[in-house]
Amino acid sequence: MGQIRLMDEPLSNKIAAGEVVERPASVVKELVENAIDAGSTSIDVFLEEAGLQTIHVTDNGSGMDEEDAVLSFSRHATSKISNEHDLFRIRTLGFRGEALASIASVSKVSLWTSDGVTSGTHIEIEGGYIKKQTAGALRKGTDIKISQLFYNTPARLKYMKTIQTELGHIIDLLNRLALCYPSVAFKLTHGEQTLLQTNGRGDLQQVIAAIYGISIAKKMIAFEGESADYKIYGYASLPEITRASKNYLTLFVNGRWVKHYTVQQSIVNAYHTFLPIDRYPLVILQIEGDPFLTDVNVHPSKQQIRLSKEKELMQLVEETIRKTIRSIMRAPEIVEKTKKVSTPSEQMDLWKSTPPPVKSSYVKEVPSLPTFNKEVDFNVVKETHETHAMPNLEDEDIESLNTASNEPFPELDIVGQIHGTYIIGQSADGFYLIDQHAAQERIKYEFFREKVGDVHSEERQSLLIPLSFHYSADEALKVKEHQLVLEEIGIFLEEFGPTTFIVREHPVWFPKGFEEEVVKELIEQVLNDRRPDIKKLREEAAIMMSCKRSIKANHFLTKEDMSMLIKDLKNTEHPFTCPHGRPVIIHFTTYEVEKMFKRVM
Repeated sequence: MGQIRLMDEPLSNKIAAGEVVERPASVVKELVENAIDAGSTSIDVFLEEAGLQTIHVTDNGSGMDEEDAVLSFSRHATSKISNEHDLFRIRTLGFRGEALASIASVSKVSLWTSDGVTSGTHIEIEGGYIKKQTAGALRKGTDIKISQLFYNTPARLKYMKTIQTELGHIIDLLNRLALCYPSVAFKLTHGEQTLLQTNGRGDLQQVIAAIYGISIAKKMIAFEGESADYKIYGYASLPEITRASKNYLTLFVNGRWVKHYTVQQSIVNAYHTFLPIDRYPLVILQIEGDPFLTDVNVHPSKQQIRLSKEKELMQLVEETIRKTIRSIMRAPEIVEKTKKVSTPSEQMDLWKSTPPPVKSSYVKEVPSLPTFNKEVDFNVVKETHETHAMPNLEDEDIESLNTASNEPFPELDIVGQIHGTYIIGQSADGFYLIDQHAAQERIKYEFFREKVGDVHSEERQSLLIPLSFHYSADEALKVKEHQLVLEEIGIFLEEFGPTTFIVREHPVWFPKGFEEEVVKELIEQVLNDRRPDIKKLREEAAIMMSCKRSIKANHFLTKEDMSMLIKDLKNTEHPFTCPHGRPVIIHFTTYEVEKMFKRVM
């Protein structure tokens, strides 16, 4: 008896803080989301030592009266839901009622708030206990300052990373929220350094320019689509803008930044054959739907979410973005590229190697920001390190953000060939280099993609000697299980013993000389995929066979061969990339060539 007892509220709040308050970015997230829920149109965030010393958030939202201000620090106190049915129709960012209580239990808090009607309220809390409560200013809105985070839980400080790492998490968070709420003016300051500033005018592309730079914003294309249950819209980058990770795929569901693998994959699928392997686009995707179709009460961080009618949503996302990308495909141009650095907030790629010059009593000192000199490169534009703060945007820059448009395939006069690999063609606006292997891959890919989809054609080639394939017992069972899937792509297997299969015929369009290799590789794809997708399998088959049959490097062509190849390429649906996403054709403008030779300055 007497071994089980109720925890007091400060102790239970500290335990809850272990889930809600993982790092300074967690605190910033909760406070800024509260400001957004309060209808704020201007939110300022000030930090010292990446938030470990100070997190100060000021907004112009609805504010609170004295009673609500005091109650807001009680656990499970919330204005967002009143009964269990509200959990299934959540339209706000916060709703659990745990955040302020958890934050206050592991920090020192000063709050100034007013609803603009009654007198303002000033509250000071330390370790979860109210130490002071007085009248405050009447200014409508909330001003909350968090000091000495984790001061009373020193073990938590051991798990904090370096200043630049913790600050990087906060920058990433504020960037995402700014992209989700372009009508809110955000400002993030660390010490004396402004790391993010948006104007709150409601133009998402201007926010993209503030975060990633004008040059990137100009290469972002608007898209939108709608189904019976969901509406989607946002911006997607041209295929020439790529990144090495999926971190630049930003997803919002009903105004909430979420992480959802399946939605991310549908975006990646939309760029299929448009991007090189292991390269990813930059996409901002807003998804709107009935809150009843989403479950945001999955994890305390509220970044994970469950979606109903997921398959239909994935199809909508993939088809909408892919259609948009197809409509603006063009040959990448050779341009003069200048690398420069302004603030680390606007270019996260540079952040790890160029931390800000700050000192910390919590963690070790980090080196100062190194100086970058101007570099001029003549390359296909892939990534840019140009950064711009929003106040530097000129009117003509803002007006020209949507300049990308579809370009028809150029009319070319074939000049010759380089190293038996690249075809040179000239036009009125410069010259083009065409990768002959990539060009024929695109041509063959579209041919095979159509043929693989027409598996019921009677045109088959019988083999004098059947092809034979041997597998282990478990592999043979899986092959038998998916025989119908293989038939959908033209591979008809006959059982020839318990673990052996033979192929007596194949479609006539199979690449000659590679029949056995093609069949073997396609069976391997089925064996390696527990749930083979016929659409995906057809794509992989078409890509593989197009590569087998294409002209290789160091293969010299006659002028007639080159002209015919370019003619066939021009007639393809998407002539600017090969099936693997590499560029097929690159444009050297006359102006850029003249700049290279200093004919123009």
